[in-house]
Amino acid sequence: MLTAETLLFILLAYLTGAFPSAVWVGKIFYKIDVREFGSGNAGATNTFRVLGKKAGIPVLIMDVFKGWICVYYFSFLTNIPESASVEAVFEIKLAFGIAAVIGHLFPIYTGFRGGKGIATLLGLLIGLHYVAALCSILVFVIVFISSKYVSLGSIIASIAFPIIVVLILGSNNLSLNLFAFFVPILSLITHQKNIERLLRGEETKVKFVKNN
Repeated sequence: MLTAETLLFILLAYLTGAFPSAVWVGKIFYKIDVREFGSGNAGATNTFRVLGKKAGIPVLIMDVFKGWICVYYFSFLTNIPESASVEAVFEIKLAFGIAAVIGHLFPIYTGFRGGKGIATLLGLLIGLHYVAALCSILVFVIVFISSKYVSLGSIIASIAFPIIVVLILGSNNLSLNLFAFFVPILSLITHQKNIERLLRGEETKVKFVKNN
């Protein structure tokens, strides 16, 4: 089912995911490139850290929305046969969502310097399996409230995702199950520096207020 139309939507999903919310919000409204401050990442967490919640909340919403809307680009495809299996449909949606995450990680608009992709990945997960995604959000909230570390909450929530999908919800969708185990791998890779700082006790506890 890898048609020219599908490839075009994968490209569109990448370009959507590459929309640099944090960078453009910072430059347009605050005359600041968030990549030059804080952790140096073009994501929602660093936007909260550098510019505060008035900038961070819209960036977070946009980054999550990017992942979610790209999954639903599937609805615009015109060449999907009625006989297509549930798993085949899922794989196309997954391909669109992954393209969005890659776009966020390596945005063409800003020299391929993006964020960690966690918010966009969350949008993807909501689009694919909202129950498992909401459970993971709950795990994140619990870890964050108890530790005040966004990075730790993201890592633990990502590790919890495959456990929730496979063991708790009992998914029998092979593609979903395989992807579920990819989620914590991506999180661990993109949070490598955070993990090092956590081990050294140097990770910043985010308070979601603008630094003066």
